[in-house]
Amino acid sequence: MQNTEILVSGGGIAGPALAYWLSRAGFTVTVVERAPAPRPGGQTVDLRGAGRTVISRMGLMEQARALSVDQRGLALVDASGRITARMPADSFGGEGIVSEIEILRGDLGDLLYGATRQDVEYLFDDSITGLDQDDRGVTVTFERAAPRRFGLVVGADGLHSAVRALAFGPESDHVRPLDVYTAWYTATETMDLDGWYLMHNAPGGLVASARPGRLPGEVKAGLSFRSAPIDYDRRDTAAQRELLARRFARVGWEVPRLLRAMHTASDFHFDSMGQVHLDHWSRGRAVLLGDAGYCATPLTGLGTSLALVGAYVLAGELAAAEGEHRVAFRSYDRIMRPYVDQAQQLPPGGASGYAPSSALAIRLRAASMRSMTRWPMRNLLAAQFAKAGDIALPDYGRLTVR
Repeated sequence: MQNTEILVSGGGIAGPALAYWLSRAGFTVTVVERAPAPRPGGQTVDLRGAGRTVISRMGLMEQARALSVDQRGLALVDASGRITARMPADSFGGEGIVSEIEILRGDLGDLLYGATRQDVEYLFDDSITGLDQDDRGVTVTFERAAPRRFGLVVGADGLHSAVRALAFGPESDHVRPLDVYTAWYTATETMDLDGWYLMHNAPGGLVASARPGRLPGEVKAGLSFRSAPIDYDRRDTAAQRELLARRFARVGWEVPRLLRAMHTASDFHFDSMGQVHLDHWSRGRAVLLGDAGYCATPLTGLGTSLALVGAYVLAGELAAAEGEHRVAFRSYDRIMRPYVDQAQQLPPGGASGYAPSSALAIRLRAASMRSMTRWPMRNLLAAQFAKAGDIALPDYGRLTVR
């Protein structure tokens, strides 16, 4: 089995981005994705810093800009809907909390899928169940497909990575929970957002948000809460909806409308927030990419940049090493580790800053946002936002494997 035959688990953003660069370098790539088709919709993700550079090097920036969501910025609102603080999208040179280029996760994934579908094999509605490594390759078993052999396997399958569990051990050994739970979904309720990403905090660590989608009348909703670890079935969306309905039952602003929309949303997704930390991102012939290896959480706004940059570097190093995975994996770790370490540093306040527990803390958060564009807070925030570009991207040119 040649190392030029690579299986990538995960068809979101990191997986197709890696497939793009690998296929251009002459590798034979298969992507397996649990969903039955490319996932549509989703919330907006940021194209910023080095991630934006990677999209430009793919020749996809013009298309990405055409798909971007028009948002004026982030605004905090109280229970009556009055804006208490705001940060326009052009703050910090377009690299603030809401970046200059925000694109729906599904739109970015579809853009990457379209750029790779002619050269990459996609296995939808399936997932990896077993990895058996030896000196010459990896025998992979699937839920649906027959077992197959590959030279290398890449886990680009998110926070709850199947590849990481099979190659590195239990999730609990590598995921550090933030004790924050969040749901995202699309609401079709009529709301006057005036182009703003509106966010409402309520005592008890509750956060409700609504932001414009790309289509007219589309609202991207979010409900988050802080809590000690809770036991829930990740497949039982009905129970998840009821949990959120109880938690947010007495919250004001537009929350009653958001709760009504939640019960009928076709793209409802609920999950915990956590960071992934490993000393090494490879074990034998298996390697991790993006959230599977170094999830930074949505609180940093850098997950998409990490995925795109990691894909570019991993593919480039595999090509430079002519498929010699041990050399490539070491170089990938060396180049990416400082960037990842910086990106995983949470913004000031961390989870409590995002979801303050008391009415006083909520007022202080609004006051803090009002001061973000002024000294000294501006310098602190500028350093946080600058992390997205804090890597010297190698130029891999036209490397191909022999």
